[in-house]
Amino acid sequence: MPESAPVTYESRLLSALQSGFPLSREPYSDIGIKLGMTGDDVIRRIVDLKQKGIVRQISPVLDARKLGFQSTLVAMKVDDRFITSAEGYLSAHPGISHGYEREHEFNIWVTLSVPVGVDLQAEVLNISANSGAKAVIDLPATRIFKLRTDFSGMEDTSAEEPISNGSGLPGRARLSPADREIINGLQYDLPLRADPFAPLAHTLGMEVGNLLRHSRSLLRRGIIRRYGASINHRNAGYWANAMTCWDAPANKVNNLGRLLSCSSHVSHCYERQTNRFWHYNLFAMVHSRDRMACLRAVEKMAAGTGLKNYAVLFSVKEFKKTRILYRV
Repeated sequence: MPESAPVTYESRLLSALQSGFPLSREPYSDIGIKLGMTGDDVIRRIVDLKQKGIVRQISPVLDARKLGFQSTLVAMKVDDRFITSAEGYLSAHPGISHGYEREHEFNIWVTLSVPVGVDLQAEVLNISANSGAKAVIDLPATRIFKLRTDFSGMEDTSAEEPISNGSGLPGRARLSPADREIINGLQYDLPLRADPFAPLAHTLGMEVGNLLRHSRSLLRRGIIRRYGASINHRNAGYWANAMTCWDAPANKVNNLGRLLSCSSHVSHCYERQTNRFWHYNLFAMVHSRDRMACLRAVEKMAAGTGLKNYAVLFSVKEFKKTRILYRV
């Protein structure tokens, strides 16, 4: 399978839905103007993308920490006999947004978020016990280098979103009553109608313009990281997904994180805490259209960084991917 695909109306629309989605009165018409089609055409194409299982939903990506939540990456070693029941339990857990089965002895990986005040480590042990795990490791992020989610043509572009210098994790933001009302209402899938923000504005007793101005303020403040579509990358043609874990010298993590983030194959890059079971401290999510292309991308990153000690954990199965409803 080729590493890149021709630019089509579908790929251009996917890009527009994921990056720079307009928080405007008629966003589908605004997208259509850029793509040379009508707003009704855009809506019809989104309906088709949803039916194909490519677009999951259109909604905000929120910064959990700014909302007062704690989050971590959890890896578990689960016997094959218990995989199905473990995945069923984890899929139903309201604090788990992502769940993958990966090629490794630690074969179940999930992201977990809980409100401040809840004992995060206790919840890690709780989900491990309920999953029948023989071992569990907790790998919270300490620095963020890259967060990118555009699956419209990853190999054809350089990393167009800003790459962080290696920022620390944000603190809790101050939220006004209006912030809270809008955040709680905005998290649902955006309706496919000409004026999709109007129903929420009506429910909140606000004028649409005020709702949109407030939403753009939340975006500028980083409380909303991004507003746009959640994509099923496999259905979009990116069949190979690997979590790459790198053993980077502590005094070089900042530069190496930036180097890994420069790859257009990398969507997410973090520094994470290590422990006695897991010595890899730098994580980069790598995507491509097939396994060999993914491995070539990893080999290129290894050569470019000089890092020799790393692990490549391919996804076997995605059993959960959703946007958590944060109640604030």
